[in-house]
Amino acid sequence: MSAVTEDGFLDGRLRICQPERGFRAGLDAVMLAAAVPAGAGDTALELGAGVGTASLCLAARTGCKVTGIEIEPALVELANGNAARNGMAGQVTFRAGDALSGDWGQFANVFCNPPFHDERGQRSPDAGRARALQDGGALSQWVRSGLECVVSYGNFTIILRADRLDEVMAALPEKGAVILPLLPRAGGTAKRVIVQWRAGCTTPHRILAGFALHQDDNRYTAEADAILRDAGALKVIV
Repeated sequence: MSAVTEDGFLDGRLRICQPERGFRAGLDAVMLAAAVPAGAGDTALELGAGVGTASLCLAARTGCKVTGIEIEPALVELANGNAARNGMAGQVTFRAGDALSGDWGQFANVFCNPPFHDERGQRSPDAGRARALQDGGALSQWVRSGLECVVSYGNFTIILRADRLDEVMAALPEKGAVILPLLPRAGGTAKRVIVQWRAGCTTPHRILAGFALHQDDNRYTAEADAILRDAGALKVIV
């Protein structure tokens, strides 16, 4: 593994060590964690946890107990170190394993930021970054694996590239999902979407008005700032 950097998230409330080279956590992880509708005492599972950024953001906001699954042993070691560094070793734990092929149990909330780039374009020469970014045709399998771990009336939440939305929706049941486009700025075109599905829900799928991340001057909107700096929630299913 390359050298490691320590980076601040949630306005420095969390200190996260992650590889200097390769895939690095950023805005997607924080927005995903903000969208998970967990509460104190709930259980949550992250598939493909990386160094644990999203899991730790969720736990810091809600007080819930989180289990993270990550295929790279070196990242699991970093993730558990990050949990300890932020005083959450007993609350957030990470295990080595293939998120797509394990029996991980049942959880009130399951979430993931899976590889969502297809095989078009140049593949990263960094093996870890390539694994984290390119799904190899398995995006729908991430959805199915997540759904298998959701308890009755629990929630599955995923963030992905907007142009891969059809694949995710095809893998979900026919009802119960809400789609939230993340817009670069008001009136823009979404590059990312968050999809949240509730087990047992019979409401038809819905698309919400987009959530704008930036103002015209490229500063974050007040709503985005409340999430990225103040650990606020991003309400999808209400």
